[in-house]
Amino acid sequence: MKKRLKIRQKILIYILGTTVVLYMVSMGYVLTTSRKTIYNDAIAKTELSAKVSAGKVEGVFEKNLSLVRTLSQAFTVYQDMPFEEWKKLFTEMYMPVLRENTDFYSIWDSWEYKYFRPGYDKDYGRFCITTLRENNQLKWLYEDRSMDGDPPIYGAFKRNGIESIWEPYLDQGTAGKAEQKLMITYSSPVYVNKEFAGGIAIDVTLDDLQDMITKIKPFEGSYAYLVSNTGIIAAHPNKEYIYKKVSDLFPEEEKEQNILAHIAKGKEFNYIKTDSTGNKILICYAPIIAGKIKTPWALVLSAPLSIITAQAQKTIWISLLVSISGLLIMVIVLLFVSNNLVKPIKKITNVLKLIAKGEISDDLNVKVNSGDEIEEMSLALNTSIEGLNHKTNFANEIGKGNYTSYLELLSDKDVLGKSLIHMRDSLKQAAGEEEQRKVEDQKRSWANEGHAKFGEILRQNNSNLQQLCDKVIAELVKYVGANQGGIFLWNDEDKSHQYFELISAFAWDRKKYITKQLEKGEGLVGACALEKETIFMTDVPDDYVNITSGLGEANPRCVILVPLKHEDNVLGVIEMASFKVLDNHEVDFIEKIAESIASTILSVKVNARTKMLLEQSQMQAEEMKAQEEEMRQNMEELQATQEEVERKSGEIEKFMTSIHNSAYVVEYDLGGNIINVNDAFIKMVGIAREQIIGGHHSDNLVLNDVQKKEYGNFWDGLKSGLTRKVKSTITINSRNIELLETYIPIKDNEGKVVKVMKLAFEQEEFK
Repeated sequence: MKKRLKIRQKILIYILGTTVVLYMVSMGYVLTTSRKTIYNDAIAKTELSAKVSAGKVEGVFEKNLSLVRTLSQAFTVYQDMPFEEWKKLFTEMYMPVLRENTDFYSIWDSWEYKYFRPGYDKDYGRFCITTLRENNQLKWLYEDRSMDGDPPIYGAFKRNGIESIWEPYLDQGTAGKAEQKLMITYSSPVYVNKEFAGGIAIDVTLDDLQDMITKIKPFEGSYAYLVSNTGIIAAHPNKEYIYKKVSDLFPEEEKEQNILAHIAKGKEFNYIKTDSTGNKILICYAPIIAGKIKTPWALVLSAPLSIITAQAQKTIWISLLVSISGLLIMVIVLLFVSNNLVKPIKKITNVLKLIAKGEISDDLNVKVNSGDEIEEMSLALNTSIEGLNHKTNFANEIGKGNYTSYLELLSDKDVLGKSLIHMRDSLKQAAGEEEQRKVEDQKRSWANEGHAKFGEILRQNNSNLQQLCDKVIAELVKYVGANQGGIFLWNDEDKSHQYFELISAFAWDRKKYITKQLEKGEGLVGACALEKETIFMTDVPDDYVNITSGLGEANPRCVILVPLKHEDNVLGVIEMASFKVLDNHEVDFIEKIAESIASTILSVKVNARTKMLLEQSQMQAEEMKAQEEEMRQNMEELQATQEEVERKSGEIEKFMTSIHNSAYVVEYDLGGNIINVNDAFIKMVGIAREQIIGGHHSDNLVLNDVQKKEYGNFWDGLKSGLTRKVKSTITINSRNIELLETYIPIKDNEGKVVKVMKLAFEQEEFK
């Protein structure tokens, strides 16, 4: 025979036993997973510290790259200036930058001769302007470089054509000293017509970065160091490691972890190694990618694993101790609760048995003060008993025809209560619907009478716009029971100044002539016209409008603005204010009447405009006759002017023919390239036209540095519009010909020099 257990016995056996087993299993699982989670969190915290530190270094890189990028972009603004001017301007720009940034060693720029020296066609060869700091003084140098080919570092920068951070290098200026400075270079290219034309660069010492890296110690025993894209250590607390490669210092780690490949890809990674004392060290690599560079660096954070996980281990032991204490407390609490549960449950069970037999009275109320769910059960039971008594009384009142009686539901799921209320509401609704039908009939009758009334007003006043608006606003204010109103019409007679004009206003049986103009979109009137929708306000600002009556002034309770629309075209706006709040059917009525008013206003305007146009057409016909006579006279003057232009054009053509017959004529573009020659020049040099066209003015000229500068000034003067006269000697078939040459800049209609014409005469002819 199966043994029946009491509630207290079931709590102790089932709940307590199961709780202990589950508690032990769950705590074992939690402690195991917590250990792993805490370990991972410690690594994540270290990675985050590495990222934050890398972000600081990246900020330094980004700041310097932004500066050099700004300098390179500035060139695109000044590239059309004469060479000497922008060279001086850039030098003056570099000086304050070096003064403000003491860690900057020098700022230099490099410019390809291919784009800055006429006739230079080699892919190498450049000139550099360097502003540097030497013995606490700022100096600048100008020098030619790469005349025999580009060096490897500059050549790579030139090929890549993007901003970059060069690998660390020892400053040549400190060579032979006890301590050489470690430098890096920030560079940014300059493009002309989408082709590489040069670059701007800043040479910076790594002293500031060394100080920053040395101070990075987020954990006890931790330190950080900076590694370049190719694995060179640029900053390290141990200065013996600086300017050495990771692959040389840690060859086994580099081979196992593939460190250099990860740095080159800008990848974040970490690993754990064991040092010489047997302690485990966490190594975290955080990438540094600044600006548009494609050569990421990395910040490395080294932290003892025992230090970063020490707090986590302590937390696990404390959690285990707290768990055991909690289990003991739970056993004691369950024993106490089981005793307090059984007694009130017996009381409630006895009452439920009586209710099941149909007995309901206030004597059945159960009093339990346990403060828990048992007390809630007793209160719910008492509420049910009280609710049944109320429903009985409510049903008796409905039976007597009292539809206003009230029944409070026990809850949203009180089915019996809802059924009784539904029965009451159905009976009450039947009486209310009859009353509502009477109200709706009155509203429809009011609206129909209004439409008939205003239809008659519009028909009787369709010949005068002012009279129509006066009559409409006066009758509309009275009919809807408002207090005052006005009609604003769109005035578009002056196309340069269009506005809404208050054409008619009405208030308390007397017309108020007020001059008022509003721009489109101004105020509520402009907003109503712009949105083409009714604006209905019941919360009217105190300073919006005052209604004046025999009792004084007061603020209206509602304001309505209705657009006067005809086929989506707003002709004006009706605005009314009232002490009473208008009903929906009154608002609908005003909107429908507004459509009829707009249509009538449009008709009145069209009729008035048609009459005006007829009068204007008569006046214009007379003006046309006068204009025809004036046009005939202008045509005769124009014909005479055309004959004069043809005569002068012939004279110019003869003049140019004389020049070509008497002089050697050569035309150049602004770059000094020959674009045309006359027949006399071809005959003199004895070379075919095709071989001459495309040649450069400086061909066959051998110039020293001074002559090159004078030659450049000569062409700069021509480009600025100055005429030049020179003597030259050419040798043709062993014959020396001395020429007197005049270089004339040719300008377009806007005064801009577009080409240069040379007129040459043999000096012998002048003798």
